[in-house]
Amino acid sequence: MNTNTITGNDLIVSGFKENAALGMALKIVVNHFSEMEKPEILALLNKVKQNPEDYLEDKVLAGLAEMIIESEKIPDEIVLKEHPEPYSIYGKEQIEEGALRQMSVAMKLPVSVAGALMPDAHHGYGLPIGGVLATRNAIIPYGVGVDIGCRMALSIYDIPESHFVENKDQYRRELIANTNFGAGNGFRGQYKADHEVLSSGTFQINPFIARLKDRAWVQLGSSGGGNHFVEFGLIEFKEKDEVLGIEKGKYLALLTHSGSRGLGAMIAGYYTKLAKMLCKLPKEAVNLAYLDMNTAEGQEYWLAMNLAGEYASACHEVIHQKIAASIGADVIAKVENHHNFAWKETWNGEEVMVHRKGATPAGKGVLGIIPGSMTAPGFLVRGKGEFQSINSASHGAGRQMSRTRAVNSITKAEMNKVLQDHGVMLIGAGRDEAPMAYKDIHAVMASQTDLVDVVAEFTPKMVRMADDGSRED
Repeated sequence: MNTNTITGNDLIVSGFKENAALGMALKIVVNHFSEMEKPEILALLNKVKQNPEDYLEDKVLAGLAEMIIESEKIPDEIVLKEHPEPYSIYGKEQIEEGALRQMSVAMKLPVSVAGALMPDAHHGYGLPIGGVLATRNAIIPYGVGVDIGCRMALSIYDIPESHFVENKDQYRRELIANTNFGAGNGFRGQYKADHEVLSSGTFQINPFIARLKDRAWVQLGSSGGGNHFVEFGLIEFKEKDEVLGIEKGKYLALLTHSGSRGLGAMIAGYYTKLAKMLCKLPKEAVNLAYLDMNTAEGQEYWLAMNLAGEYASACHEVIHQKIAASIGADVIAKVENHHNFAWKETWNGEEVMVHRKGATPAGKGVLGIIPGSMTAPGFLVRGKGEFQSINSASHGAGRQMSRTRAVNSITKAEMNKVLQDHGVMLIGAGRDEAPMAYKDIHAVMASQTDLVDVVAEFTPKMVRMADDGSRED
């Protein structure tokens, strides 16, 4: 017979993929089966395709069988939806085009169910920072982010404003002595803290996570770089808050912002690489690679992510305990909320995985903190449980300048003048964190009145950040 009658299309119809195995099959037909009829050839090759293990010892077909086995390990590229699912946008006029494009791509994923973009949103990796994405039975490592479980923690003290004003040198000294900043930095020797999170069995889920434990111990109670801070400020309640039991008035408070340090960064990198191997997405969506929650890999990341979140909380706990003890303060209330995380929640009657990358949980009655900048107020808020926002709100003011642009366009003198005008003492930080690099927090808050109620306003007075302005590790 004429072997040219066997074509690549014939083999594709038989179940072959358009890869090297298909090319090898065509060569085998030419070199070894030229005397066979076309139906016989297709039947034989189909048997090899269906059960390649049966032909690993065959002199002619072993190479093809091996190639088929290997090719089956490579997943097909996932096809995105033709049009993005609809999603809610808050404060659209404040959001850059790049973040809108990223969110639209995320809403084309076959696992995407619902989404929302917060008014502090800006461009990120995969999912924009300020993006909220609900998925069906899938978790996206870069939808969570690199700094897993990054959070805000607020301790309100029984200390009047006057004591802080009269003893600023003491507060500055204790703030420096009890904090540690900068990528890669931590505590060693007698200065190392301890916490029950280090005894978590999750550190033993695999050798990779186990190797991170020592690093986690060194960095426990530290804050990293980037926009992370520990700051004293004054929080004002315009009226009594019955839930917190705090009377109307102004109180000294400590506000911290940081995450899971090197532990979270290493987990994010490892499982993002794994997700990209298992979930082949088109180029525009490659950083949205996801893990199926029904797989061992998905469950493993879920455990590791939760470990990183617990570790981030422990870091804040250590900082707050050390500082409260050093200044002799009684804590009358504490509030903590996190972002860069994924939660199992019920939305529209089904369980979904809600990714909040730089977005604050704002379910009905849920307390959270939304900071501005080192010279702008932050807000203690109570969520309204807005359905369209997937029970979410912004996690801050959000950047309006990239770090590079801020450094190139803001002088040290300009930054110092703004700090002086607002009566803020700054310890550390680079010009990449200058107040002018951030959006107007008042405009951001005005865009989410449907999402949260303001409980109290926090005014920064003494801010500690990384001395070198370094990014998080």
